[in-house]
Amino acid sequence: MLKQFTTFALACALAGAAQAAIPVYGFVVKNTYPHDPQAFTQGLFFRDGFLYESTGLNGRSSIRKVELKTGKVVQKKDLPSDVFGEGAAAVGNQIVGLTWTSQVGYVFDMKSFNLKQRFQYEGEGWGLASDARHLYMSDGSSFIRILDPKTMKELRRIQVTADGRPIQQLNELEVVEGELYSNIWGTDVIARIDPGSGKVVGWINLAGLLPPDQRGTSLVDAVLNGIAWDGKGRRLFVTGKLWPKLFEIELVPLNR
Repeated sequence: MLKQFTTFALACALAGAAQAAIPVYGFVVKNTYPHDPQAFTQGLFFRDGFLYESTGLNGRSSIRKVELKTGKVVQKKDLPSDVFGEGAAAVGNQIVGLTWTSQVGYVFDMKSFNLKQRFQYEGEGWGLASDARHLYMSDGSSFIRILDPKTMKELRRIQVTADGRPIQQLNELEVVEGELYSNIWGTDVIARIDPGSGKVVGWINLAGLLPPDQRGTSLVDAVLNGIAWDGKGRRLFVTGKLWPKLFEIELVPLNR
């Protein structure tokens, strides 16, 4: 997304968390890896030792397979130049990807990156994540759509709230041990969400992870965005749009 968002929402969220005792987590960096500083990261997931990344911007949108340790792109599929790529997730041996305002999604074969099908949805597409049963889709609002991964049809929606207040700007998503993690666009905060109730059960404050002077050429666009979970290795990875680094982090409770 290319519109500016203030950090006021971040301050309110963390202040509210302190008052209501929603857990707040900081981080310890376990490892740092190279990341393509030209990649406008929209989606990220980990599969069989590789990162899979979707990138945005018209004329630069793509699906990529990336070596973790080197950051090397070993496979790439460009999206049509007239679409703005968004989130992506694995469904079986397929990659499902969204676009921002084109109201079209794509399904690719994970091995060959060949296009298998297109599907339609209403409104904007932002983030996408999957578990064994459902796809979770954000659209920049406080709602998360739950999709059938076989038909891509919307089943229902949940509204994400913290102490009863809707949380807007939900962006890139990842399923982590039964919780749904979501970047809050324009901030250095990730919300930990109960996918059943939509309630925020924790905040991850990543302020200071990458200093502003290292975040590409546009500080407005070069925001935190990209969460990947390695379930077997129990490793959490995060990066951002146009960031030169990807981080493996460990969460540390701050207000317990």
